[in-house]
Amino acid sequence: MKNGFVRVGCCSPRIRVADCTGNASKIIEKAAEMHARGVRAAVFPELCVTGATCGDLFGQDVLLRAAERAVITIAKETAELDMLLLVGVPVAAGCRLYSCAAAICRGKLLCLTAKTNIPNYGEHSEKRWFSPAPETPVTVDYAGTSVLLGSGLLMECVSMPRLVIGAELGADLTSPRQPGTDMALNGATLICNLSAEGSIIGRTGNRTDTVKVQSGRLNCAYALVNAGEGESTGDLVFSGHCVVGENGVILAQQNWEADGFITADIDVELLHRERRSAADFGDYQHSAERIPFDLDVTDIALERRYERLPFVPEDSSERDRRSEEILTMQSRALATRLSAINCRTAVLGLSGGLDSTLALIVCARTFDYLGLDRKGIIAVTMPCFGTTNRTKSNACRLADAYGVTLRDIPITEAAKLHLSDIGHDGVTTDVTYENAQARERTQILMDIANMENGIVIGTGDLSEMALGWATYNGDHMSMYSVNCDIPKTLIRYIVLFEAGRTGGELGEVLTDVYNTPVSPELLPPKDGDISQKTEDIVGPYELHDFFLYYFVRYGFEPAKIYRIARHAFEGQYDGLIIKGWLKTFMRRFFTQQFKRSCVPDGPKVGSVAMSPRGDWRMPSDACSAEWLKLVDEIDPEK
Repeated sequence: MKNGFVRVGCCSPRIRVADCTGNASKIIEKAAEMHARGVRAAVFPELCVTGATCGDLFGQDVLLRAAERAVITIAKETAELDMLLLVGVPVAAGCRLYSCAAAICRGKLLCLTAKTNIPNYGEHSEKRWFSPAPETPVTVDYAGTSVLLGSGLLMECVSMPRLVIGAELGADLTSPRQPGTDMALNGATLICNLSAEGSIIGRTGNRTDTVKVQSGRLNCAYALVNAGEGESTGDLVFSGHCVVGENGVILAQQNWEADGFITADIDVELLHRERRSAADFGDYQHSAERIPFDLDVTDIALERRYERLPFVPEDSSERDRRSEEILTMQSRALATRLSAINCRTAVLGLSGGLDSTLALIVCARTFDYLGLDRKGIIAVTMPCFGTTNRTKSNACRLADAYGVTLRDIPITEAAKLHLSDIGHDGVTTDVTYENAQARERTQILMDIANMENGIVIGTGDLSEMALGWATYNGDHMSMYSVNCDIPKTLIRYIVLFEAGRTGGELGEVLTDVYNTPVSPELLPPKDGDISQKTEDIVGPYELHDFFLYYFVRYGFEPAKIYRIARHAFEGQYDGLIIKGWLKTFMRRFFTQQFKRSCVPDGPKVGSVAMSPRGDWRMPSDACSAEWLKLVDEIDPEK
């Protein structure tokens, strides 16, 4: 419950048709097991109290009274459990019978959500027994209490207001008239579907895809539980399929496992953030019936898995597909810019590092797409105080392999002269010593672009923009920045993808670039090796990219980012290290905004972007005190 996390449990217990007493016992047993696992919202199948395949027995008052007694028993026996249960039960009201989801919490029946869409096709003949939910909720006396019965009822947690639960049943998910849509627009962050659908070939996959799409379309968590073992197999077989999706991602599922259950940690704060940026949710009139319930706000050890590299797909084939797509987007964007200004020359500084290598790859693809001679790409290597033989050699090999024009312009003497002109001793390796080199390189690139009627292609990446790890009016500046929306962790894999795609000599040098430590190479090398490693100074890029993703994409506060980082990087970084680099990230992110406020144009390719003209608009003088205070309050021992 802490930080917006709620553990949802989905269980399809082994039942017996028409054995309400036995089925209630099984539901109580499974509810207790799930509660012991930290579940706070438990979902069971449609009509699980009686069995969904009772047929004409649904017309028997004996069965309906037994089901009502079973609901009373379930409420009584789960009164000590700190959880909300949704249990499928047939409910007679007036002269109609409804398939309902009975919401039970701490011994109290909260409401009865009735099924809206009653299928009557194929193997389904539910209209023989059941009626659709009434147009407006009605009050009924059931299980010893007066409650609302209807569609679209919302259960709102008092202690966690962003946890709002709604229920659908079976075909409500797949029918044109979906109650879930209105429930989501009215604030439901968790929609539960109690289903009893027979299994046929391909249906499980379709159901999973539907849950995935629905959770993404409605920015919600969606938990579906289908009837399972114990239902009549006279004409159908039931698999007990359980699946939980959140915001377009499947968190957990199981199939053909009788009496088992799945759990998933949903994040209602994440969902709230997503909805707050979607105008449709904010514009809707909130008019649904809301029934309060309460749960204790307790902490849980997260079971939810977080990828250490949120920008990089874990699956290799998906990673390759995304790399190719990004390269295409970058090259088409640059092609459009070159065509718009009638330019046939691109100038870039080629250091032999990751960023400039990716920029070169993009330029080569762009020129091929436009049918231009690659000799129009002028790659300039500008060795100075910190340049190593490894990176210089790789830059030359890359230029040769791609068939571009290479210019080697050493800047050591120019940098020394400039430092002397401003009264610097040329020996003290301070920030002036470093930035003088970066600005000299940018001046050379700009002037060559003027001479050749070309434009300077920027090489800086998203991670550097977030941290401000660029020299203002040095490598910070260009005429078009092709890497501006790609984080460092992803650039590595795009370069590795290109190495595998090309192979040969080019593949070898690209692989060596991938393996080269990230460095601006502004300080003299030690024994010929790189002495200035960026990640030793500002921190591991894998941590900073993780922080960036959850800070910008979802707006998480520092304590939550720290918590999920501890969970994701368990065994790799301890709490003290993560807290320290998180503070560095927050400090630099705020203080370096002035650099982001005046960056050149560049293409957006992902969901996190820093352009001041688009995704991220922040004053350069914003105060970071509140965020840094929250970081300081984090206990790294927890």
